[in-house]
Amino acid sequence: MFSSIWSIFLIVLFFGGSIFVHELGHFLAARRRGVKVTRFSIGFGPAIWKWHGRDGVEYRLSWIPLGGYVALPQLADMAAIEGGSDVEAEKLPPISYNTKFIVFVAGAAFNVIFAFALATILWFAGRPAPEYLATTRIGYVLPTLKMADGADVPSPAVVAGLKANDIIRKVDGRAIEDWNQFKSALVLGTGTQQDGKRLVHLTIERDGQLLEVTASPQKSGDERFRTIGISPAFATIIDQVLPGSPSAATGFLPKDQIVAVEGQPVAAPEILFDYLRTHKDRPVRLTVMRQGQSIFIMVPPVAIGQPHPLSGLTQRINYSLVKETPWLQIGEIVDTTFRTLWSLVSPKGDLSFSNLSGPLGIGRGFWNAGQSDFPFRYALWFAVLINVNLAIFNLLPIPVLDGGHMLLATITKLRGRPLPANFILSTQSVFMVLLLMMVLYVTIFGDIRRLVSDFKADTQAKEAAAAQQKKAAEAGK
Repeated sequence: MFSSIWSIFLIVLFFGGSIFVHELGHFLAARRRGVKVTRFSIGFGPAIWKWHGRDGVEYRLSWIPLGGYVALPQLADMAAIEGGSDVEAEKLPPISYNTKFIVFVAGAAFNVIFAFALATILWFAGRPAPEYLATTRIGYVLPTLKMADGADVPSPAVVAGLKANDIIRKVDGRAIEDWNQFKSALVLGTGTQQDGKRLVHLTIERDGQLLEVTASPQKSGDERFRTIGISPAFATIIDQVLPGSPSAATGFLPKDQIVAVEGQPVAAPEILFDYLRTHKDRPVRLTVMRQGQSIFIMVPPVAIGQPHPLSGLTQRINYSLVKETPWLQIGEIVDTTFRTLWSLVSPKGDLSFSNLSGPLGIGRGFWNAGQSDFPFRYALWFAVLINVNLAIFNLLPIPVLDGGHMLLATITKLRGRPLPANFILSTQSVFMVLLLMMVLYVTIFGDIRRLVSDFKADTQAKEAAAAQQKKAAEAGK
């Protein structure tokens, strides 16, 4: 219950706060430059709540939570979005191009300032990250990948000759330092061969030697992202052992680290699971580090109708606090955002709008942060990400967005006379509809699809865990 309340608080604080900060930038810049302000709204459409201040500004919360706006009659006719204004722009004095530019860019500037402030806090507090993501060492190479039609094909990593313990140094010539950077470089890649197949160039280190490897990524998983079928090196450390469970009877204790199976190094848990799955009809010897000492544990064959000898244990995930400077945090987000945009528009890219997140997905991100072991730190990091993306998105030269207003103001200046009011109104109305359609598409085919998929996965995992516990209880009787 508390975690749910905490998640809601984080959504209101950071998601709502990010929108508020953006509009506050417009509001303060407009007041500073002497521009008439008639309305300050969080959200679009009809008002849920409104209040008229002594300064003559109507402050309101509106029904459509897709952003917000500050009504500025002197800048552009926004009646299609704002729902009309009691102030006629023709009766107000004209304002300069510089003032328009300052007011339009102020929203994005405030988001960047807000992001920098949050990133500074995160610099001192640290961003939690699983230790296995801090490496670029390959822990496991998938033998096959499952395609959209259900067919299994050899994984690109196997075809390319990648091996466990290879260290990835570069992706398409871009140096990488952790696994997230590797995934980002791979997913956002646009490399293709002459026959149209996807292409990625990897520089790897193997036994101290640098090698150049070429792979042909496949689109796999629910998101249909580029993948080559590898996972990072990951220490197999036992966190908890359920008393009376088969794993307890086998001899495992908390903090045990499984380092080898039949003498084969376990660079990732998948290696262990694969070996046990293919040798379940005979005993398997595991090498385990316990309190600095190497011991052997024999895993008995899996008896028909009985739980697996390793059932009843959980794996530990160690976290470290990553402390990056604010400019490094923001720089990485800016770089990833522009590469994402390029992958969206490039005919060689594989991203689609269904891979993006709308307001529902953003809210879910803060909700998940609130449910985590590090709620405030994760929420801070996500808020930095959202504010930088909000700044970049709003500066795109698309009518209705701040960048679109800047574009229209620039065209007006170059023409030497105002654009027709009907043209501005029609253009903004059309792009407002297109924007709403895009958000609706992203919400349905992106956010809701992921919610349904994750709900099914969680349900299946809970059912499997319950069945495993039932078998363990029956075996202990």
